Amino acid sequence: MRVKATSRLLVLCMLLAAMASSASANPQASSPQSSSASAAPAAKPSPSTAAAVSASDIADAKANHKVWVNLDTGIYHKGGRWYGKTKNGKFMTEDDANKAGYKAAKRD
Repeated sequence: MRVKATSRLLVLCMLLAAMASSASANPQASSPQSSSASAAPAAKPSPSTAAAVSASDIADAKANHKVWVNLDTGIYHKGGRWYGKTKNGKFMTEDDANKAGYKAAKRD
């Protein structure tokens, strides 16, 4: 009787070891939560949404003759492709931008 219990314990240990090795080889199979968590990768924000500037904010700034300052590069834009679109920027008057040391873009 003692031999049967030992052999059953041995079989159980081997079965657990096999399950553990297959779980480490395929981590998604071991946990149902992990497969749903990794199924949808995080979306990267686009440059236009990263600054959180709406189209109405851009229109208001243009109407008030403000420039868009890219705080990362130190360049300000009076209009064009990057006006209100860079990730780290803000609107200000051209005089304030010049006083703060920002330079005008060569091309807009």
